[in-house]
Amino acid sequence: MNYIAERRQEEKERRRSEILDAAEQVTGKSGWDELTMDQVARRARLSRALLYVYFKDKTDLMYALCERSLIGLEQRFGEVARSERSGLDKIEAVGDAYIGFSQEFPVYFDILARCGLREVNTTDPGANELACQTLGDSLLLLIVAVLDDGVKDGSIRADLGNRMVAATAVWGFTHGVIQVAATKAKVMVLSGVDPRELLNQALRMATRALASKS
Repeated sequence: MNYIAERRQEEKERRRSEILDAAEQVTGKSGWDELTMDQVARRARLSRALLYVYFKDKTDLMYALCERSLIGLEQRFGEVARSERSGLDKIEAVGDAYIGFSQEFPVYFDILARCGLREVNTTDPGANELACQTLGDSLLLLIVAVLDDGVKDGSIRADLGNRMVAATAVWGFTHGVIQVAATKAKVMVLSGVDPRELLNQALRMATRALASKS
């Protein structure tokens, strides 16, 4: 790639990142349901026509934000997986990292939840949707590897069964509890339930279910 082509590619990547930043800001202020492409274009200081050069519609933009979310999660989970802790401790740390991510980046967690509710396109996904599918699979495989580590070091029960099923269950359980804590916080407080205590209790329950009985 020559110098001019490199500069054009850098400019394209910079502008794409600025559009995603703008979409995050609009979502944080008004919510995803209220977001419009016009609002994103104005926030990013570019024309509506140029915005559609980068993202064909609002759904395409959502998947691009989801991809950014998953990249952030993969970095956090990767740090946990590379630690010298036991497999069981790593699983708990992965859960805690996911909780921390959801609280630090609520917009991105909301986007993850929305994308997770959509039917997976297995025939002709767009580039951003395909990237999300690939990253999602990578995260599950990372959890599978951590579960394998735990079985090998004796901290996780040996009768775990299909590792991908177990990894999916861990992901689903953690994601679901985080979503409940995020969307029902006010109601729970009225009932005497502290959302953070709920999350901590859920993590303890999950790790106890996985723990080796030896």
